Amino acid sequence: MEYQEKVQRLKTLLAELLSQGLCVAFSGGVDSAVLLYLAEVLRREHHLPAGSLRAVLFATRLHPQADEADARRQAEEMGVPLTVLAIDEFSDPAILQNPPDRCYRCKTLLFRRFRELADSSGAAAADGTNFDDLFEYRPGLRALKELGIRSPLAEVQLTKAEVRRLAAEFGLRVSQKPSSPCMATRLPYGDRLTPEKLRQAAEGEALLKELGFPVNRVRIHGNLARIEIPKTEFARFLEQSEMITERIKKSGVLYVTLDVQGFRSGSMDEALKIEKAHSNDNSKEEPV
Repeated sequence: MEYQEKVQRLKTLLAELLSQGLCVAFSGGVDSAVLLYLAEVLRREHHLPAGSLRAVLFATRLHPQADEADARRQAEEMGVPLTVLAIDEFSDPAILQNPPDRCYRCKTLLFRRFRELADSSGAAAADGTNFDDLFEYRPGLRALKELGIRSPLAEVQLTKAEVRRLAAEFGLRVSQKPSSPCMATRLPYGDRLTPEKLRQAAEGEALLKELGFPVNRVRIHGNLARIEIPKTEFARFLEQSEMITERIKKSGVLYVTLDVQGFRSGSMDEALKIEKAHSNDNSKEEPV
């Protein structure tokens, strides 16, 4: 399907959802920003009341506060009413244990509240999942399906690159904004989530952004902070490595290392893939 056809299908779908009222789960990232912006444009074109569209922001422990502030600004700029749902993921002991299906448990907790909010006004509920997300390890998608949350971008098969293209065409300042998944992804599965570990990761990433490395991850492995940045930034990073190491250690870690594989989204999922591969190999062995 061609890009323009996908965009037209998206407009048709959003117009249909708006006719009954629409709540959009809004994080301030490029996917949800495109969804919300286009929905607001269509609401005005179809002369629907302002209450037909609402942005819903999750205020949680696992999402960076800077992202929350940015989302608030964007919603205000778009002129879309914003509702903030304060939800404490740490209230669920199972999420704290950080199991491989943590994302499913977390999405269930958040989007059940979101679903209830939408249902209270008879509105449809949608999120910014894109087509590429359907082919990655995202157990949270099962929660969205169970709760009946619509994903218009994925439904019309818009990829991440196409969503960024659409954001640029709309003139949205987030068109090149790096993805910002929840902070739990900075710890290996099975490592208990604690405020201190999340703080260490957040402080490290904030420092790197301050120093001109906007695309980065700081993964916490016990007393070690593993830094991921694009390989093209390695030389510039190494020029400042002593200062960076010293400042990151102040967060409480003992060791700091640069991952030579470079930045890659979802690197904590690599262990799951290896485990699955080993499991498949063992299942093929002949019984003795």
